[in-house]
Amino acid sequence: MGKPKILVIYYSMYGHVKTIAEAEVRGLQKSGKVDAALYQFPETLPGDILEKMHATPRDTSVPEITTELLAEADGFLVGFPTRFGVAPAQVKAFFDATGSLWSKGALLGKPMGMFFSTASQHGGQESTAFSFLPHLVHHGLIYVPLGMPSPYMYDTDAIVGGSPWGGGVIAGSDGSLEPTFKEIEIAEIQGEKFAEITCKLNAPEPSKTPTTSDKPASETPKPASPSKESGRFQRFVDKFKNLFKS
Repeated sequence: MGKPKILVIYYSMYGHVKTIAEAEVRGLQKSGKVDAALYQFPETLPGDILEKMHATPRDTSVPEITTELLAEADGFLVGFPTRFGVAPAQVKAFFDATGSLWSKGALLGKPMGMFFSTASQHGGQESTAFSFLPHLVHHGLIYVPLGMPSPYMYDTDAIVGGSPWGGGVIAGSDGSLEPTFKEIEIAEIQGEKFAEITCKLNAPEPSKTPTTSDKPASETPKPASPSKESGRFQRFVDKFKNLFKS
């Protein structure tokens, strides 16, 4: 059995979220437990509008994500800037196109975490995560929050992006603030922790040990064959319960 594959997918107009996404990838790779790949959401704005907004040129070496790639992966870390406390249109447009995955339950039981960029400390890093949760719920994705694993998240001497909802960066109202070493380290920790959770969810099921109380097969009523969907859902429930036993 190969390593779980995790996709780090970002949308970044000015480069801040891209820097955090790269830190997330390093954290995943540092764990040594998963395979990580970096993707970006497709752009929906025309070039002349982006030029007027002084957007940073896109990194063409990073491929664009497709719905087919989502179905093949085992987990996702998704990052984007806030737009008035919600995800930008580019991200919502992509998820609006995942109806075929939803109809097949292709993402059911897969873990997903998030990270963000805002102009200010109170610009919506937490509300952006909260408002995006319906996308996860309808797909049956498991939201994996960051928690508070870094001492930098308790720092009151400086403004630091990130929250229990996920990693983040404070870009400033004019976008002049670059991600700090604290924000980058928080993102790397998120990548490491997310890898651990994904591995637990993808761990092979332990084989059942027969007991003396088991009845012979001839005396045991044969249950109805479960559907593929119900069997997958039960495995998801069992693995989710096991997270709280370790």
